[in-house]
Amino acid sequence: MVAIARSRIAAANRVDCDFPIQNLPYGVFSTAGGALRCGVAIGDMILDLAACEAQGLIDAAGTFSQPQLNEFMALGRPVWDRIRARLTGLLVEGAEGELPLVAMADATLHLPIRVTEFTDFYASKHHAFNVGALFRGPENALPAQWTHMPIGYNGRASSVVVSGTPIRRPMGQVRGENGPEWSACHRLDLELELGAVIGADSVMGQRVSVEEAEAMIFGYVLLNDWSARDVQAWEYQPLGPFQSKALGTTISPWIVTQAALEPFRTSGAKRVNALLPYLAETRAGFYDLTVGWAMNGQQMARTNYNVMYYSSAQQLAHHTASGCPMRVGDLLGSGTISGPYISQTGALLEMTQGGRNPVLVNGEERTFIQDGDEVSLFAHAQGQGYRIGFGPCTGTILPARP
Repeated sequence: MVAIARSRIAAANRVDCDFPIQNLPYGVFSTAGGALRCGVAIGDMILDLAACEAQGLIDAAGTFSQPQLNEFMALGRPVWDRIRARLTGLLVEGAEGELPLVAMADATLHLPIRVTEFTDFYASKHHAFNVGALFRGPENALPAQWTHMPIGYNGRASSVVVSGTPIRRPMGQVRGENGPEWSACHRLDLELELGAVIGADSVMGQRVSVEEAEAMIFGYVLLNDWSARDVQAWEYQPLGPFQSKALGTTISPWIVTQAALEPFRTSGAKRVNALLPYLAETRAGFYDLTVGWAMNGQQMARTNYNVMYYSSAQQLAHHTASGCPMRVGDLLGSGTISGPYISQTGALLEMTQGGRNPVLVNGEERTFIQDGDEVSLFAHAQGQGYRIGFGPCTGTILPARP
């Protein structure tokens, strides 16, 4: 049996730790009275990367003193690989020398990237069918093009927030008995997603292949694309969601790198037809990731990311099909991750069949999210004796402002 690498940070060696030495996710943090700077999670500690650079322990062209990771990501994959190898050497069990470590309990975590653009996709066949059936009936659930290309929409980068940020229930136009009404959202929902963080630019007018797209992805975050379903039902035709998706998108504070997830590559959902060549993959583009969500501390659903129909690389390649340029800091939402069973659904809209079948949360009925409810997403990949976790992705709902 191959020996499992261990860290000099004791907590990182626990089998239930999200942040072992095999993970090393990047984030941005601050301490009392201190500036925002970049760090890496290891066990229950944060390695202060700005201090590491100042002490000459690593060299990332001074980018780790920035209040976001964009400048580091822009240095490119060879630098990402070199820094990861160096960090592993600094943090491995038996390594010598003092390190600038900060207790995670003493740190405040911030949005890890400057989100340049946000695009949300619709890549779970189970979710697309379930929602389509509710809106259009089972015979028209999936649009004709759904199994041929990733479907998405451009969302709001300005309302992407880090885990722990409260979300305000939106006001909006909804369908009334005699026309539109101005109302607080009554059908507020979550969406369990994985977000791909883009770490390289592309050129306007030039397409990116799936293989090139793979190389552009820096890493992944958990992503909750909060949804106002009653607002969405009134506004979504003919151009899709607008205000119903602009209220907020919560992401986890730690970016789990593509390198950390590499051992967990797997195939996605079985295809019903061949894709056009520009979307063809030469290797599996999905990951064996257990994902799920909880409400007010009670686990509500659990599934696997490998149920998805389109990978992040395919989504990114399709995004550039028209020559649309991508930028460092772009964020691509996978779309709601739902399996075939009710207990595997990534949204209350599916779980409650459009609000018809309430679920119990700590003994209380829910059809959609109420004020004061806390929704938390979770994800991890399980290795032999360690796991690659994503940390928290949590938001609490505040009352609407009429």
